Parts: sequence; C-alpha cells; structure tokens
Amino acid sequence: MKTVVVGMSGGVDSSVSALLLKEQGYNVIGLFMKNWEEADDQGVCKASKEYDDVVRVAEQLQIPYYSVNFVEEYREMVFAQFLADYRAGLTPNPDILCNREIKFKVFLDKAIELGADFLATGHYCRTSNGKLLKGSDPDKDQSYFLHSIEGKALSRVLFPVGHLTKKEVRALARANNLATSEKKDSTGICFIGKRDFKPFLANYLGTKPGPFKTLDGTIVGQHDGLAFYTLGQRKGMGLGGEGDAWYVVGKNTESNTVFVERGALHPALFADSLIAGPFSWIDRPPPTRCRAKIRYRQEDQACTIEPLENSFFQIHFDVPQRAATPGQSVVFYDGDECLGGGPIRSVGPSYYEQGKELSCEASPSL
Repeated sequence: MKTVVVGMSGGVDSSVSALLLKEQGYNVIGLFMKNWEEADDQGVCKASKEYDDVVRVAEQLQIPYYSVNFVEEYREMVFAQFLADYRAGLTPNPDILCNREIKFKVFLDKAIELGADFLATGHYCRTSNGKLLKGSDPDKDQSYFLHSIEGKALSRVLFPVGHLTKKEVRALARANNLATSEKKDSTGICFIGKRDFKPFLANYLGTKPGPFKTLDGTIVGQHDGLAFYTLGQRKGMGLGGEGDAWYVVGKNTESNTVFVERGALHPALFADSLIAGPFSWIDRPPPTRCRAKIRYRQEDQACTIEPLENSFFQIHFDVPQRAATPGQSVVFYDGDECLGGGPIRSVGPSYYEQGKELSCEASPSL
C-alpha cells in the first residue's frame, strides 16, 4: 500500500483531498504546516485555529495527523524576499515563492522523511508524465502559482481535486459531513492570511511619504509610501475631484514618486512588451510563439518570446496588456500545460493616444 502525506491546511480542498485518497486505498497521513506565528485580537494563535480543523477532519477520516513548524524557513526563504521586493518598488507574489521553496521543497522533503511515496495538496492542478496541467475548473485553476516548482518534484506530488470543480468539492465535503464543508476559502497573502495590508507592511518597512504626480509632472497629492501602491490601483489613494477615477500608472524609487492618471483605460496603463526573468521551466521551454498570462485568472494571451541573456526574455504581446506589474510573474502555457515562467522586471513601451510613446524623461522608473 502506497503512503501519501496530505498537506492539510484546515480548508475544504485539502480535507476532500485526504478523503479521496483514503477512498482510493492509500495509507493517508495528514500533515499541517505552521509557517507564521501571530495571535488574533483575542490572543489566540491563528494557526492553531486552522490546526483544530485539521484535527477534526483527520479524526473523522480516521487517519493519523501531525504538525510541523516551518516558521523560520518561511521567514528566511519567503518573507525576507517579500520585504526586499517591496523595498525595491516591486509588487511581489509570495504564494509563488512559498510553493517553490516551502511546500514543494521543504515540506516535500519532510513527507519523504516520514516514509511517504507521495505528497498531496488541495491545489486545483493536474499532472501527466512529469508535466503540470491546469485544473479542470477554470475559475479555480492554480497552475499560475505553481509554475516555478521543480519539475522533478511532480513525480512525487498528487493533486486529488485537480479534476474537480469547486462545486463538486463542496458537494463531496457535505456528503461526507466533513467539518470543513462550509468553511470559506482562505484569502490574503500566502500563509499570512487576510488582513489590513497597509499597517501590516508599514510595521516592517515603515512609511516614507512622497508626491503623487501626473506624467507631465503636476503634483496632485501625497502618498504614504511606494510599497502601498501597485500599477493599476484605483482605491486607497485619497485622490478625488471631478472627472474619472485616478489610477496608478508607475512608480519611481529614486524620487519616491507615484505616477497617477485619470481613467481605467488610460493609455499609460497599457504595454505591448515586458522583460522578465530569470525563468524556470517545468518540463520544456516554450516555443517562440506561445500564450502567457501576467496575473492569476487572466485568459492566456498570444505572445512572441525573444531570448535575452542569463535566462531573461522579452515578451511581445499581440494585444497590449493592462497593468503589467514588475514583481508579478508572467507564466507560459501550451494549451492546458503550464510550461513555467518568471518574475516581470520591467514593462514598456506604454502607449498614448495616436500611438505616442511615453517619453524616457517622463517614464516611471520600474
């Protein structure tokens, strides 16, 4: 009998993953990761609440369960880089780094150490012959967040709910009376969770106010710190007045400036190319003509890939993309197969009406 360690987070997806694997005849072990230490307003550790749900489900399924502490690894491998990227004016995605460095490396090693043949998670993805495939539910596909894991790890990984829709997963949880059947999906920053992001980040980075400027140099307000704003952002700037809403169109770290313009479709929000890297490929690199996405849940976009030096590439999109953001990732696909990707480093050119390009002098430094 094959042994599977299921990464149980206290949510419905990992709960149903454990259920399905047990029904398939595997020897299932539940393993909870503690990656962050913080108490709520009542002084109760938030991770302990999730672990309580893991215990309830594991006891329902009559499987053994354990908890491992990766707080130090998470701070060193994920959170430190997360803060460094924000200091550099980027908008990082720690979920991607956490999957690569913690869940499918450190956590996988722990599962193997426990004698497991496989590690299973509740991600909405699929695998086939060493390839990573999109989950069957297009609204829940999570391959974007797993694009940077090492391809060799996939031979030891199972995604039991990858062929199901979220609705089907909920139905299975309810039919089996699992304790997490009605639990809401978790949101927020990786294992840090959902919170008021601004004071959380300010606690680590501090604040350094500076000007909001239009691209012609007009000062229209004061921002609280570069790290609190990202390209395409509309809310939380405190800018008003008559006319269309203001949007962030760029940032300059040297002058501590956030550039803003009015209108959701302002040309400065769009770019037909970007530079990204270094890249990692799961099974094979993409062809010159490919499809890619620059954010989760975006439809795949047609593009051309031009190799540069040191595993960097310039990506040319057939249709200009809105709010391509340095620090986020561009991820490539061939149909349902996720090929890999890498972090966006710079974006441009951005377009004005009548095809005018943003001048180098006025261009936000990214």
